[in-house]
Amino acid sequence: MARARKAKSKPKSRAKAKKPFRPVRWLMWWGVRVFSVVFLIAVLGVLLWSVVNPPTTFYMMQESRRLGGVDHEWVPLEEIAPVMARSAVAAEDANFCLHWGLDLDAIRTAIEAGGSRGASTISQQVVKNVYLWHGRSWLRKAMEAGLTPLMEAIWSKRRILEVYLNVAEFDEGIFGVEAAARHYFGVGPEALTATQAARLAAVLPNPKGRSASRPSNFVRNRSAQIRDGAATIRADGRAACFES
Repeated sequence: MARARKAKSKPKSRAKAKKPFRPVRWLMWWGVRVFSVVFLIAVLGVLLWSVVNPPTTFYMMQESRRLGGVDHEWVPLEEIAPVMARSAVAAEDANFCLHWGLDLDAIRTAIEAGGSRGASTISQQVVKNVYLWHGRSWLRKAMEAGLTPLMEAIWSKRRILEVYLNVAEFDEGIFGVEAAARHYFGVGPEALTATQAARLAAVLPNPKGRSASRPSNFVRNRSAQIRDGAATIRADGRAACFES
């Protein structure tokens, strides 16, 4: 009888070597994932408000809690006097139709002036009011700078201005041009005159310290400048992007 061959025992599979932990690679991997999620949320948020009217903002909610309510009613741009839109642009961002959200020339001028004047465009103000919070912090400014070009890429200039006029604060607890027109002048936003529109635009940087119905000498002079500026941007074509 042939000897039975001894069965060769199979070598035991070696346990896979444990990969060394690389903290830098781990942080980069998670950083990319977190950035992707945040970017997706930002895109969805910008897409949503491009077609849906924001019912309120963080600042409005803060003021509503503090004051026990605010006056705010949405009105489409078609129901706002065109001179009001031109006045807001002339007062806050004369090159609104020429930039992509960040006015680099205005930023450079502000830096040269030592930060004594603002450089925020209307687009930046919409991002701050609709998506972020009020306050001076590097985090908010960085988020604002990132979201503004994204909004400009998705929204039309006309939509940006429409939202701006509907969420801007014109007096304590008075938000949007519809409430402001009735509060100050007792008329609807479609009936605003050039002088009334210029006065409303003149209070925008400091709505709690200025009045459109009881204007100081400063507001009167500023309103005259805005009225001339509104006529100028209409004549030279800088209002075309939101009036076409």
